[in-house]
Amino acid sequence: MKTALAAVALLTAALAAQAQSSFFPQESETAAAETAAARDYLAAKDRWHNELAAFARADQERFPAPGGVVFVGSSTVRMWTRLSQDFSHVPGGVINRGFGGSTLADCALFARDLVVRYKPRQVMVYAGDNDLTEGRTPLQVLDSFARLANAVRAELPDARISFISVKPSPSREQLLPQIRETNHMVSAYLNLLPNSEFIDIYTPMLGADGRPRPELFRSDKLHLTDEGYHLWQSVIAPHLQAPPATPTAGLP
Repeated sequence: MKTALAAVALLTAALAAQAQSSFFPQESETAAAETAAARDYLAAKDRWHNELAAFARADQERFPAPGGVVFVGSSTVRMWTRLSQDFSHVPGGVINRGFGGSTLADCALFARDLVVRYKPRQVMVYAGDNDLTEGRTPLQVLDSFARLANAVRAELPDARISFISVKPSPSREQLLPQIRETNHMVSAYLNLLPNSEFIDIYTPMLGADGRPRPELFRSDKLHLTDEGYHLWQSVIAPHLQAPPATPTAGLP
């Protein structure tokens, strides 16, 4: 935990320094950063072309009303086919913007495309295990989440940001130490971020032996069974906030 808090402090300081330096940027540094960001974004758009095109078609058919809840993330979100039914009670509805195999780094790049454009009141984020599988460190995963959160808050300052903890998949059991460290780091970071929360899905997915519960996972030992999604629904539902009450006319 001390390592997680130290990493969060370093990241927070780095982000603050980055924001402060933006008042007096060096032209060459700014141009280089913008070029790198544009390059990463275009590469990601090319890699996820089919998925982004499918979202665009869905928006053309029926664009979601503002004020709902966006779920964004990797295949665990994408394969939640009953997401709308499981949260049918949520005012404003829920929007599924999961794309399989994606990383938290990808989600950060597409913050405007997959989150901000819908003007949600709340954002549910699930990603990070693919980042760790690709060799990124817990601190790099935290950095990606911080970039996503900053991009959302820059345009939607009142949106609530919720992070669903990285799950303990049996197929990635060798990564459990990094997964726990990532969860600790993100949780500590969210303690410093107003109007945000960390949703612990990791703990209830472990059995009495401290290992992932096999009945929650499909044969690939990575994706969730119906029982797994039922567990997620029960844990997440209490964290879905109702929209702010509209003042009644004539009352102070």
